Amino acid sequence: MATPTVSKTRSMLEGLVREGSFKWLLGKRSYFNEELEEMERSPSAGRNWIAELSPLANLVVRRCSKYVVLRELQESFNAEASDTLKHPSCYARNFLEYCCFRALAISTQVTGHLADKKFRQLIYDMMLAWETPAVGSQPLLNADEDLTVGLEAFSRIAPAVPLIANVIISENLFEVLTVGTDGRLQFSIYEKYLSGLERAIKKMKTQSDSSLLSTVRLSRREKILEVDGTVTTQPVLEHIGISTWPGRVTLTDHALYYEAFRVVSYDKPKTYDLAEDLKQIVNPVLTGPWGTRIFDKAVLYKSISLSEPAVIEFPELKGHTRRDYWLAIMREILYVHRFIKKFKISGVERDEALSLAVLGILRLQAIQEIISVNSVHCETLLMFNLCDQLPGGDLILETLANISSLRQLDRTNSDKTGSGMHSISALSMVSNLGFVLGTSSTDLNEAGLVVGEIAVGEMSSLEKVVKESRNSYKKVVLAQETVDGVKVDGIDTNLAVMKELLLPVMEGGKWLISLIHWDDPMKSLVFCLVLTYVILRGWLGYTFGLMSILLAIFMVLTRFFNQGRPVDELKVIAPPPMNTVEQLLAVQDAISQAEQFIQDGNIVLLKFRGLLLSIFPQATEKFAFTLLCAASILAFMPSKYIILLTFLETFTRYSPPRKASTERWARRLREWWFSIPAAPVVLVPEREKEDKKKK
Repeated sequence: MATPTVSKTRSMLEGLVREGSFKWLLGKRSYFNEELEEMERSPSAGRNWIAELSPLANLVVRRCSKYVVLRELQESFNAEASDTLKHPSCYARNFLEYCCFRALAISTQVTGHLADKKFRQLIYDMMLAWETPAVGSQPLLNADEDLTVGLEAFSRIAPAVPLIANVIISENLFEVLTVGTDGRLQFSIYEKYLSGLERAIKKMKTQSDSSLLSTVRLSRREKILEVDGTVTTQPVLEHIGISTWPGRVTLTDHALYYEAFRVVSYDKPKTYDLAEDLKQIVNPVLTGPWGTRIFDKAVLYKSISLSEPAVIEFPELKGHTRRDYWLAIMREILYVHRFIKKFKISGVERDEALSLAVLGILRLQAIQEIISVNSVHCETLLMFNLCDQLPGGDLILETLANISSLRQLDRTNSDKTGSGMHSISALSMVSNLGFVLGTSSTDLNEAGLVVGEIAVGEMSSLEKVVKESRNSYKKVVLAQETVDGVKVDGIDTNLAVMKELLLPVMEGGKWLISLIHWDDPMKSLVFCLVLTYVILRGWLGYTFGLMSILLAIFMVLTRFFNQGRPVDELKVIAPPPMNTVEQLLAVQDAISQAEQFIQDGNIVLLKFRGLLLSIFPQATEKFAFTLLCAASILAFMPSKYIILLTFLETFTRYSPPRKASTERWARRLREWWFSIPAAPVVLVPEREKEDKKKK
């Protein structure tokens, strides 16, 4: 005979089904139906049903109770959560998050949890329930549609398992996973992604190396992250001068190793350190036969420890995806060690930072298996690469370092209080996967590092700074689109655009030149007297300040009156089109003018060299006497009067009383300049120069 509680619960469930509350669940997901029937038969159904939660949220919480007893979850949440988190308007979602974080923290400790289909289903259903947590929540789909997950739910639940995602890259990862699905994550793609993660973990665990390399890397307990060059169809080449040698490249969490291939084995590994501060530069580079620069498939490594840069090529028939992948993961290890050194992170927090980089590389390897490689920008899925590119990325790293510092301060009690209010950490995740990183203790209970990047019911400081950075990045993208839209081809067209943009400046320059040449004596005289008075009173700084204020007022008024109106486009008269021969002649003429300009510049420099070396003594004496006079004026005369004299000399040079003498002195100055010989120049072949250096 059924108890009154069970009968009441059965009636409630049947009522929900009649009302259609479960229609969107039962339409597509048969296991929901099975769970509802199981709940209906359960004697504890009434006690386990939470009135504030939606049906799907109740089902998810019921699964979470398999890891932690539901009554304990409720009591712990009520004890640990603040009154704000327990407010009726947000209680359902916050309690759901709390149950999810507690369940995931326990379930991820089970060996092989990623291969468990129930674990995969649980995380996906957590995201579905997060979108409709409260009893009055309505699903964002019709009964005919498949259940899919949105960005906000993915960014909230997925980073709770650091292997699947983290706060910084979650949005980029979601965009990659939802390409072609209208911004909604399907279960089939999500499951393929987790399967790819599982294979990437197995691959990383089984990576092997040579005995020579093993001796080198075990001294720092380095973990092998990636190996390439072991398959003959995908060789790796090292360029040394004009020679090329095949081999194998190995990336660890501290360095890159290259082993040249010999007849039956590998040569002694070359170490390209990524952990120490050696001013490393890791960039893409062009390579080709006999030192030519043709193929864009190589990575250049440069540091102060190497006499010449190392160039490692990753050949492939089409594109440069292999090179891009290796460039990204090499930079990720380099950037994480720069982050560690910049903020002086040590101990468990250092291993946590390395864990973030390692998990990022695992995610990238999984994505490459399920998504077209050409459509993946590797650097956007690696958090330290992304922080190097995002506006405000330095603030993200600073916040991450501050979080590490707070963890270190709270290490004594962080494993005892509030652990369920946060997601698990990356280091806990890596430890659960069976990896050992760094040299610090791997006993996380002793270390006290148990909290991650997500907190129940609130946006963490890291999430806030990441959101601000992404908003800034969107503005940068929009601005860059306008920049790309106004770019034009052709030297003549660009010159026409520049001329139109500089037209106000050119008109102002013409007006100023006309004043200097005294074309209108009355205007020039008034301008001269006014500016002389300003200089004598010491108002020159105020004048420039007033000009800046007027410019700012003009910009504000323009914004006010043009608000809501379309932006006026700059109209440029297009130059007449040129055929190929005319374009070649224009380029040749531009090169000739540039060459002439460089020659004139060299002559000026050589003449000054001749003056300094006293090749022409009379000119040197005059030049030295002029310098002494200028030095005396600068040393003993107040700067206000120096500015005044300079202005009067320049501005009155072409005034009617001084015009004749100015022309005469200008002629004498040109004659004196042309009489100065240039210092001699001898072109030495490059080989002779190298021989002199060796001697």
